[in-house]
Amino acid sequence: MSGLPRIAFIPYGGTIASVVKAGVASPSLDIGAMARELPGVREIAEVIPQKSRQLASPHMTVRDLLDIAAAARAAIAGGCRGIVVSQGTDTIEEIAFGLDLLIDADDPVVVTGAMRNASLPSADGPANVIAAIRVAASQPARGLGALVVLNDEIHAARFVRKSHTASTGTFRSAATGPLGWLAENDVRIVMRPARRFHVAVPDAAPVAPVCLLKMSLGDDGRLLPHVAAAGYAGLVLEGFGGGHLTHDAAAPGVLETLIGKMPVVLASRAGSGEVLRSTYGFAGSETDLIGRGVIYAGALDGPKARILLTLLLMRGAGRDEVRRTFAEIGPLS
Repeated sequence: MSGLPRIAFIPYGGTIASVVKAGVASPSLDIGAMARELPGVREIAEVIPQKSRQLASPHMTVRDLLDIAAAARAAIAGGCRGIVVSQGTDTIEEIAFGLDLLIDADDPVVVTGAMRNASLPSADGPANVIAAIRVAASQPARGLGALVVLNDEIHAARFVRKSHTASTGTFRSAATGPLGWLAENDVRIVMRPARRFHVAVPDAAPVAPVCLLKMSLGDDGRLLPHVAAAGYAGLVLEGFGGGHLTHDAAAPGVLETLIGKMPVVLASRAGSGEVLRSTYGFAGSETDLIGRGVIYAGALDGPKARILLTLLLMRGAGRDEVRRTFAEIGPLS
Protein backbone atom coordinates (compact mmCIF):
# COMPACT_ATOMS: atom_id res chain seq x y z
CA MET A 1 0.00 0.00 0.00
CA SER A 2 3.05 2.27 0.21
CA GLY A 3 2.72 5.42 -1.84
CA LEU A 4 -1.03 5.16 -2.38
CA PRO A 5 -3.22 8.06 -1.18
CA ARG A 6 -5.06 7.48 2.10
CA ILE A 7 -8.81 7.96 1.70
CA ALA A 8 -11.11 8.13 4.74
CA PHE A 9 -14.42 6.35 4.20
CA ILE A 10 -17.39 7.59 6.26
CA PRO A 11 -20.39 5.22 5.91
CA TYR A 12 -23.87 6.49 6.85
CA GLY A 13 -26.27 3.77 5.79
CA GLY A 14 -28.84 4.32 3.06
CA THR A 15 -29.80 2.09 0.13
CA ILE A 16 -26.15 1.44 -0.63
CA ALA A 17 -25.86 -0.33 2.76
CA SER A 18 -29.28 -2.01 2.58
CA VAL A 19 -30.21 -5.65 2.14
CA VAL A 20 -33.64 -7.26 1.93
CA LYS A 21 -34.93 -9.00 5.02
CA ALA A 22 -38.55 -10.15 5.42
CA GLY A 23 -39.30 -8.66 2.03
CA VAL A 24 -38.13 -5.07 2.65
CA ALA A 25 -34.76 -3.34 2.45
CA SER A 26 -33.08 -1.54 5.34
CA PRO A 27 -29.48 -0.46 6.01
CA SER A 28 -27.29 -2.99 7.84
CA LEU A 29 -24.01 -3.34 5.90
CA ASP A 30 -20.75 -1.67 6.91
CA ILE A 31 -19.83 -0.24 3.52
CA GLY A 32 -16.62 1.30 4.84
CA ALA A 33 -15.19 -2.10 5.79
CA MET A 34 -16.47 -3.67 2.58
CA ALA A 35 -15.00 -0.91 0.39
CA ARG A 36 -11.43 -2.09 1.00
CA GLU A 37 -12.26 -5.51 -0.43
CA LEU A 38 -13.90 -4.38 -3.67
CA PRO A 39 -12.07 -5.42 -6.87
CA GLY A 40 -9.23 -3.07 -7.73
CA VAL A 41 -9.55 -0.75 -4.71
CA ARG A 42 -6.16 -1.80 -3.30
CA GLU A 43 -4.54 -0.49 -6.47
CA ILE A 44 -6.28 2.90 -6.17
CA ALA A 45 -5.95 3.97 -2.54
CA GLU A 46 -5.51 2.90 1.05
CA VAL A 47 -9.08 3.09 2.35
CA ILE A 48 -9.40 4.03 6.03
CA PRO A 49 -12.91 3.11 7.26
CA GLN A 50 -14.42 5.43 9.85
CA LYS A 51 -17.20 4.70 12.35
CA SER A 52 -20.23 3.25 10.57
CA ARG A 53 -23.78 4.46 11.07
CA GLN A 54 -26.88 2.73 9.73
CA LEU A 55 -29.39 5.47 8.92
CA ALA A 56 -32.09 5.74 6.33
CA SER A 57 -31.29 9.04 4.62
CA PRO A 58 -34.62 10.71 5.56
CA HIS A 59 -33.55 10.23 9.19
CA MET A 60 -30.34 12.24 8.74
CA THR A 61 -30.20 15.64 10.44
CA VAL A 62 -28.14 18.83 10.45
CA ARG A 63 -26.29 17.35 13.43
CA ASP A 64 -25.27 14.40 11.23
CA LEU A 65 -24.00 16.91 8.67
CA LEU A 66 -21.87 18.59 11.33
CA ASP A 67 -20.58 15.23 12.58
CA ILE A 68 -19.57 14.17 9.06
CA ALA A 69 -17.82 17.50 8.48
CA ALA A 70 -15.92 17.16 11.78
CA ALA A 71 -14.89 13.58 10.96
CA ALA A 72 -13.75 14.66 7.49
CA ARG A 73 -11.67 17.56 8.86
CA ALA A 74 -10.09 15.26 11.44
CA ALA A 75 -9.21 12.68 8.78
CA ILE A 76 -7.65 15.34 6.56
CA ALA A 77 -5.66 16.70 9.50
CA GLY A 78 -4.50 13.13 10.17
CA GLY A 79 -3.05 12.77 6.70
CA CYS A 80 -5.91 11.49 4.54
CA ARG A 81 -5.79 12.90 1.05
CA GLY A 82 -9.52 12.65 0.39
CA ILE A 83 -12.87 11.69 1.90
CA VAL A 84 -15.67 9.43 0.68
CA VAL A 85 -19.08 9.59 2.35
CA SER A 86 -21.65 6.90 1.53
CA GLN A 87 -25.29 7.52 2.42
CA GLY A 88 -28.85 7.32 1.18
CA THR A 89 -29.65 9.34 -1.91
CA ASP A 90 -32.72 11.16 -0.55
CA THR A 91 -30.60 13.76 1.27
CA ILE A 92 -27.33 13.60 -0.69
CA GLU A 93 -27.82 17.02 -2.27
CA GLU A 94 -28.30 18.70 1.12
CA ILE A 95 -25.48 16.86 2.94
CA ALA A 96 -23.07 17.43 0.04
CA PHE A 97 -23.89 21.14 -0.19
CA GLY A 98 -23.46 21.49 3.57
CA LEU A 99 -20.06 19.77 3.39
CA ASP A 100 -19.10 22.07 0.53
CA LEU A 101 -19.74 25.04 2.82
CA LEU A 102 -18.25 23.57 6.00
CA ILE A 103 -14.97 22.06 4.75
CA ASP A 104 -12.37 24.56 3.62
CA ALA A 105 -9.75 22.26 2.11
CA ASP A 106 -8.51 21.26 -1.33
CA ASP A 107 -8.74 17.56 -0.47
CA PRO A 108 -11.69 16.04 -2.36
CA VAL A 109 -14.84 15.28 -0.37
CA VAL A 110 -16.94 12.86 -2.41
CA VAL A 111 -20.48 11.79 -1.50
CA THR A 112 -21.93 8.68 -3.08
CA GLY A 113 -24.81 6.25 -2.66
CA ALA A 114 -26.91 3.79 -4.64
CA MET A 115 -30.36 3.53 -6.11
CA ARG A 116 -30.51 -0.29 -5.95
CA ASN A 117 -29.98 -2.16 -2.70
CA ALA A 118 -27.28 -4.78 -2.25
CA SER A 119 -29.72 -7.70 -2.51
CA LEU A 120 -30.51 -6.90 -6.13
CA PRO A 121 -28.49 -8.50 -8.96
CA SER A 122 -28.13 -5.05 -10.55
CA ALA A 123 -26.95 -3.25 -7.39
CA ASP A 124 -25.06 -0.09 -8.33
CA GLY A 125 -23.41 0.48 -4.95
CA PRO A 126 -20.06 -1.27 -5.57
CA ALA A 127 -19.41 0.56 -8.85
CA ASN A 128 -20.34 3.89 -7.25
CA VAL A 129 -18.03 3.24 -4.29
CA ILE A 130 -15.08 2.40 -6.54
CA ALA A 131 -15.77 5.49 -8.68
CA ALA A 132 -16.01 7.71 -5.58
CA ILE A 133 -12.70 6.38 -4.21
CA ARG A 134 -11.06 6.90 -7.56
CA VAL A 135 -12.26 10.52 -7.71
CA ALA A 136 -11.29 11.23 -4.09
CA ALA A 137 -7.78 9.92 -4.78
CA SER A 138 -7.31 11.85 -8.03
CA GLN A 139 -5.33 15.00 -8.64
CA PRO A 140 -7.93 16.55 -11.02
CA ALA A 141 -10.59 16.56 -8.25
CA ARG A 142 -8.50 18.63 -5.85
CA GLY A 143 -9.82 22.10 -5.11
CA LEU A 144 -13.32 21.44 -6.46
CA GLY A 145 -15.10 21.38 -3.11
CA ALA A 146 -17.61 18.68 -2.26
CA LEU A 147 -18.63 16.40 -5.12
CA VAL A 148 -21.41 13.89 -5.76
CA VAL A 149 -20.32 10.82 -7.73
CA LEU A 150 -22.83 8.24 -8.99
CA ASN A 151 -23.39 6.52 -12.30
CA ASP A 152 -19.81 7.46 -13.39
CA GLU A 153 -20.72 11.17 -13.32
CA ILE A 154 -19.03 13.84 -11.18
CA HIS A 155 -21.29 16.67 -9.99
CA ALA A 156 -20.56 19.81 -7.97
CA ALA A 157 -22.49 19.74 -4.69
CA ARG A 158 -23.83 23.25 -5.18
CA PHE A 159 -25.52 22.40 -8.51
CA VAL A 160 -26.69 18.79 -8.17
CA ARG A 161 -30.23 17.58 -7.43
CA LYS A 162 -31.96 14.23 -7.25
CA SER A 163 -34.31 14.21 -10.23
CA HIS A 164 -35.91 10.74 -10.32
CA THR A 165 -37.26 8.42 -7.64
CA ALA A 166 -35.67 5.22 -8.98
CA SER A 167 -33.31 5.78 -11.94
CA THR A 168 -29.60 5.14 -11.45
CA GLY A 169 -29.09 8.34 -13.42
CA THR A 170 -31.16 10.36 -10.94
CA PHE A 171 -28.55 13.01 -10.12
CA ARG A 172 -28.55 15.98 -12.47
CA SER A 173 -27.01 19.44 -12.48
CA ALA A 174 -29.51 21.41 -14.54
CA ALA A 175 -27.52 24.65 -14.54
CA THR A 176 -24.20 23.21 -15.67
CA GLY A 177 -24.29 19.51 -16.33
CA PRO A 178 -21.69 17.34 -14.58
CA LEU A 179 -18.22 18.71 -13.91
CA GLY A 180 -16.83 15.52 -15.39
CA TRP A 181 -17.02 11.76 -15.51
CA LEU A 182 -15.03 8.55 -15.30
CA ALA A 183 -13.82 6.97 -18.53
CA GLU A 184 -11.90 3.67 -18.48
CA ASN A 185 -10.87 4.33 -14.87
CA ASP A 186 -9.64 7.84 -15.64
CA VAL A 187 -11.12 10.88 -13.87
CA ARG A 188 -12.11 13.52 -16.41
CA ILE A 189 -12.81 17.04 -15.14
CA VAL A 190 -14.00 19.26 -17.99
CA MET A 191 -14.93 22.39 -16.04
CA ARG A 192 -14.28 23.91 -12.63
CA PRO A 193 -16.50 26.20 -10.50
CA ALA A 194 -15.37 29.82 -10.63
CA ARG A 195 -15.37 30.22 -6.83
CA ARG A 196 -15.74 28.32 -3.59
CA PHE A 197 -17.40 29.49 -0.39
CA HIS A 198 -16.87 28.63 3.26
CA VAL A 199 -19.14 29.08 6.28
CA ALA A 200 -17.40 28.44 9.60
CA VAL A 201 -19.72 26.95 12.22
CA PRO A 202 -18.67 25.79 15.71
CA ASP A 203 -19.13 22.01 15.93
CA ALA A 204 -21.03 22.36 19.21
CA ALA A 205 -23.36 25.14 18.03
CA PRO A 206 -27.04 24.32 18.61
CA VAL A 207 -28.94 23.59 15.41
CA ALA A 208 -31.02 26.56 14.29
CA PRO A 209 -34.53 25.45 13.22
CA VAL A 210 -35.38 26.80 9.76
CA CYS A 211 -38.79 26.30 8.14
CA LEU A 212 -39.20 25.57 4.42
CA LEU A 213 -42.58 26.40 2.86
CA LYS A 214 -43.37 25.66 -0.78
CA MET A 215 -45.99 27.62 -2.69
CA SER A 216 -48.78 25.83 -4.54
CA LEU A 217 -51.87 26.92 -6.42
CA GLY A 218 -54.22 28.96 -4.24
CA ASP A 219 -52.13 28.72 -1.06
CA ASP A 220 -53.84 31.10 1.37
CA GLY A 221 -50.75 31.62 3.53
CA ARG A 222 -52.44 30.46 6.72
CA LEU A 223 -49.25 28.78 7.99
CA LEU A 224 -47.15 31.95 7.83
CA PRO A 225 -48.44 33.56 11.07
CA HIS A 226 -47.57 30.34 12.95
CA VAL A 227 -43.93 30.02 11.84
CA ALA A 228 -42.49 32.13 14.65
CA ALA A 229 -44.83 30.65 17.26
CA ALA A 230 -43.63 27.16 16.29
CA GLY A 231 -40.10 28.12 17.35
CA TYR A 232 -38.43 28.59 13.98
CA ALA A 233 -35.45 30.94 13.73
CA GLY A 234 -35.67 31.45 9.97
CA LEU A 235 -37.94 30.83 6.98
CA VAL A 236 -37.29 29.86 3.36
CA LEU A 237 -40.17 30.45 0.96
CA GLU A 238 -39.96 28.35 -2.20
CA GLY A 239 -42.08 30.46 -4.50
CA PHE A 240 -43.50 30.00 -7.98
CA GLY A 241 -41.35 30.60 -11.07
CA GLY A 242 -39.06 33.58 -10.67
CA GLY A 243 -39.90 33.87 -6.96
CA HIS A 244 -43.59 34.68 -6.53
CA LEU A 245 -46.21 34.12 -3.82
CA THR A 246 -49.99 33.90 -4.00
CA HIS A 247 -51.94 37.07 -3.31
CA ASP A 248 -53.06 35.81 0.10
CA ALA A 249 -49.60 34.62 1.18
CA ALA A 250 -48.24 38.06 0.28
CA ALA A 251 -50.98 39.94 2.16
CA PRO A 252 -49.69 43.11 3.88
CA GLY A 253 -48.63 42.73 7.48
CA VAL A 254 -48.00 38.99 7.72
CA LEU A 255 -44.60 38.89 6.03
CA GLU A 256 -43.54 42.15 7.66
CA THR A 257 -44.25 40.65 11.08
CA LEU A 258 -42.18 37.59 10.26
CA ILE A 259 -39.33 39.64 8.79
CA GLY A 260 -39.22 41.59 12.05
CA LYS A 261 -38.60 38.34 13.92
CA MET A 262 -36.36 36.29 11.59
CA PRO A 263 -34.63 36.21 8.19
CA VAL A 264 -37.06 35.28 5.40
CA VAL A 265 -35.40 33.95 2.23
CA LEU A 266 -37.05 33.71 -1.21
CA ALA A 267 -36.15 30.74 -3.46
CA SER A 268 -37.89 29.21 -6.48
CA ARG A 269 -39.59 25.84 -6.80
CA ALA A 270 -38.78 25.73 -10.55
CA GLY A 271 -35.73 23.49 -10.23
CA SER A 272 -33.22 25.63 -12.11
CA GLY A 273 -32.49 29.28 -12.81
CA GLU A 274 -32.17 32.23 -10.44
CA VAL A 275 -34.87 34.03 -8.52
CA LEU A 276 -35.69 37.24 -10.34
CA ARG A 277 -35.02 40.63 -8.77
CA SER A 278 -36.47 43.33 -11.01
CA THR A 279 -38.88 41.94 -13.65
CA TYR A 280 -42.41 41.77 -12.20
CA GLY A 281 -44.26 44.29 -10.08
CA PHE A 282 -47.53 42.73 -8.86
CA ALA A 283 -48.33 41.96 -5.22
CA GLY A 284 -46.29 38.89 -4.28
CA SER A 285 -43.82 39.36 -7.14
CA GLU A 286 -40.08 39.31 -6.57
CA THR A 287 -39.77 43.11 -6.62
CA ASP A 288 -42.61 43.45 -4.11
CA LEU A 289 -41.14 40.81 -1.77
CA ILE A 290 -37.52 41.97 -1.94
CA GLY A 291 -38.71 45.54 -1.44
CA ARG A 292 -40.40 44.42 1.78
CA GLY A 293 -37.22 42.85 3.16
CA VAL A 294 -37.31 39.27 1.89
CA ILE A 295 -33.79 37.97 1.13
CA TYR A 296 -32.88 36.88 -2.41
CA ALA A 297 -31.68 33.23 -2.67
CA GLY A 298 -30.35 33.45 -6.22
CA ALA A 299 -30.10 30.02 -7.84
CA LEU A 300 -30.28 28.07 -4.58
CA ASP A 301 -33.41 25.94 -4.38
CA GLY A 302 -35.40 25.70 -1.17
CA PRO A 303 -33.54 22.77 0.47
CA LYS A 304 -30.10 24.25 -0.22
CA ALA A 305 -31.18 27.74 0.82
CA ARG A 306 -32.41 26.17 4.06
CA ILE A 307 -29.01 24.52 4.65
CA LEU A 308 -27.17 27.81 4.08
CA LEU A 309 -29.56 29.79 6.31
CA THR A 310 -29.32 27.14 9.05
CA LEU A 311 -25.51 27.25 9.07
CA LEU A 312 -25.45 31.05 9.06
CA LEU A 313 -27.84 31.25 12.01
CA MET A 314 -25.79 28.63 13.86
CA ARG A 315 -22.71 30.79 13.55
CA GLY A 316 -24.65 33.75 14.92
CA ALA A 317 -25.00 35.72 11.69
CA GLY A 318 -27.26 38.75 11.84
CA ARG A 319 -29.70 39.80 9.14
CA ASP A 320 -27.15 41.92 7.23
CA GLU A 321 -24.61 39.09 7.12
CA VAL A 322 -27.30 36.66 5.98
CA ARG A 323 -28.30 39.03 3.19
CA ARG A 324 -24.69 39.60 2.09
CA THR A 325 -23.88 35.90 2.13
CA PHE A 326 -26.90 34.94 0.04
CA ALA A 327 -26.05 37.73 -2.40
CA GLU A 328 -22.56 36.24 -2.77
CA ILE A 329 -23.32 32.51 -2.76
CA GLY A 330 -26.82 32.52 -4.24
CA PRO A 331 -25.88 33.26 -7.87
CA LEU A 332 -23.55 30.17 -7.75
CA SER A 333 -21.09 31.70 -10.19
